[in-house]
Amino acid sequence: MTPAAIERVAVIGSGTMGRQISLQIARHGLPVALFDTDPAQLERAREAQRGYVDEWVASGQLAGEEREAVLGRVRPVTDLGEAVRDVDLAIEVVPERVELKRQVFAQLDEHCRDAAIIATNSSSIRVSLLEDATGRPERVANLHFYIPVWQLPMVEVGGGTRTEPAVLDALADFAGRIGLYPLRVRQESTGFIMNRIWRAIKKESLQVADAGIASIEDIDRAWMLFWGVPLGPFGKMDDVGLDVIQLIEEHYARESGDPADLPPPILTERVARGELGRKTGRGFYTYPNPAYQAPGFLETPGGEDSGGREGGEG
Repeated sequence: MTPAAIERVAVIGSGTMGRQISLQIARHGLPVALFDTDPAQLERAREAQRGYVDEWVASGQLAGEEREAVLGRVRPVTDLGEAVRDVDLAIEVVPERVELKRQVFAQLDEHCRDAAIIATNSSSIRVSLLEDATGRPERVANLHFYIPVWQLPMVEVGGGTRTEPAVLDALADFAGRIGLYPLRVRQESTGFIMNRIWRAIKKESLQVADAGIASIEDIDRAWMLFWGVPLGPFGKMDDVGLDVIQLIEEHYARESGDPADLPPPILTERVARGELGRKTGRGFYTYPNPAYQAPGFLETPGGEDSGGREGGEG
């Protein structure tokens, strides 16, 4: 069955990623249901979305008269059957735990119409670990977004062992229509494209800091100075959420069976203390004013601000 153009969408999960994905869809003119079982969580998501839209208006990225129209295209829903009724695409955005995702996929398979595509936003879990939780493995795929969605305008599109090519084409077309570049994942790979590369960076950063070879701040300084970017690996991990980082690293370790792939104490101890990054006010840095944003963080001992450099190794 060749999928029709995707016009009606539901996002399952209203955390940081879910609220950003649904708002990106709404910003590009499509209606979207945002589902969560917790009404209070949905209200927090809506408040965050209002804040995002206000920032766009204030910065001139969105016309003021469009504010209410964009927000109005997102429909908060606490009933899963209602959320996915008649949708063309349901995007699952729940924590990186295989069994949890399988449970959600089974529920979506029950409530979605036969023609609907069910996609996971997983950043590391292969579709083949989820597809047989449904009766429609040919219509199951990965649609992995990055945050902030509107600042990192790309999405990875990949399938499992039985995903129909037409489904991947429909998802790639959908990505383009909501302002994102579709990166095609040609074969299954834990971590897909960017996160497989990012995984090597964050793993080494964690190990270097955990071994006491360098401080968190100096590792971030090195990255920021070398590449001329405003954020280092630890700042980025704080943005993602340290609990999310831990779940992903544990998934890699389960797949490899190598104890060296387990997340080190410098990460796990913070998660155990509830220091999850920006969303809790403390992680590797303290928020809302992290040290890496402070004047002087990248200044040389002589007091001059250092810019980035071009070039590769050396």
